[in-house]
Amino acid sequence: MNPKHPSESLTVLTDLVLPSETNHLNNLFGGELLARMDRAASISAQRHSRNVTVTASVNHVAFSRPIPLGSVVTIEAKVSRAFTTSMEIFIDVWVEDRELGTRSKANEAIYSFVAVDANGQPVQVPPIVPETELEKQRFDAALRRKQLSLLLAGKMKPADATELRALFVE
Repeated sequence: MNPKHPSESLTVLTDLVLPSETNHLNNLFGGELLARMDRAASISAQRHSRNVTVTASVNHVAFSRPIPLGSVVTIEAKVSRAFTTSMEIFIDVWVEDRELGTRSKANEAIYSFVAVDANGQPVQVPPIVPETELEKQRFDAALRRKQLSLLLAGKMKPADATELRALFVE
């Protein structure tokens, strides 16, 4: 299976925050943002795997800034690492200043998806070859995140978590 670059899975969704999508403080509902991020991550995973994909987990979400009513929101998702049948998708959320036209980062998230066949069975996905410095950092960190997740779920022994052990052993 030929490796792919993260840029091949890049998905950019831009939308406006409407009144029906806001809470009593006139900021975008967190659940609405989660749904938008899930859709972007799904498209990214499908672009990488060229298969149907399903959300396996939402590993991390940081709601760093509220997103006010009327804001232009851009969600950028791309595969940060591929494992045998699963992919980690890193998502950056940007808010555009209406008056200046500048963008600032509002939120980020990390989702995991699994590629499946027509019967819902996991299928192999292509490996990732990161290109940029940020892609390389996210690629390396993805293995540590996966090992931590497996440890917490009781699916990996601490002695086998070599990437995590390397953080604490000199």
